[in-house]
Amino acid sequence: MKFLDLTFPTPAENLAADEALLDLSEETGAPEILRVWEPTEYFVVVGYANKVNSEVDTAACRAKGIPIFRRCSGGGAVVQGPGCLNYSLVLNFAENPSLQTITQTNRFVMQRHRGLFESLLQRPVTIEGHTDLAMGHLKFSGNAQRRKKKFLLFHGTFLLDFDISLIEELLKMPSRQPAYRESRSHKNFLVNLGRPATEVKLALRQLWGASKSLGQLPDFSESITRKYRSHQWNKKF
Repeated sequence: MKFLDLTFPTPAENLAADEALLDLSEETGAPEILRVWEPTEYFVVVGYANKVNSEVDTAACRAKGIPIFRRCSGGGAVVQGPGCLNYSLVLNFAENPSLQTITQTNRFVMQRHRGLFESLLQRPVTIEGHTDLAMGHLKFSGNAQRRKKKFLLFHGTFLLDFDISLIEELLKMPSRQPAYRESRSHKNFLVNLGRPATEVKLALRQLWGASKSLGQLPDFSESITRKYRSHQWNKKF
């Protein structure tokens, strides 16, 4: 597996990079990839099928000048910014029996990440819903995936030192909630890990055996980046 630690200057570029890496592997059969990145500005990201007005307080976003984007994978709406650590796995499911279905993939990745954080935190970590990681029933990671014919993208966020009060301001209560949430507000449902990003990055790299750097970054298609900057894509529902 190759490793890439790269944060682009804009949210659109960072979101486009995940899809571009998936497309690269699908089209060329490139090695599997682990990418990590840390946003430097605040923005909202909705899941592929989310209705923006149902999940996001758009008036609050406008008032604060915080842009709204859509990603290529499922899942719910999130707020990104300093204090988040994002990771992206591009995996070859055509050659891995543990990744043949959405459910199998969720189980495979989440169980590995649960073990990683139990080791780092020295306390119990649980998998909640389908793709949440929680500590004491407080969520610190949400994840999603997108599948093509041979490769899949599995990506997510870890809350390390994020301003959770901002999530309360910018997101509505989600239209779909896992049972363990019990209708709790964002501020009463989420928790920061309080661990340095460097520590988590190293642990992820060791867990996934991403021993070699990706090296020269492939030329990302301008059409993909342009899509993530477009109103038509970001507000399509």
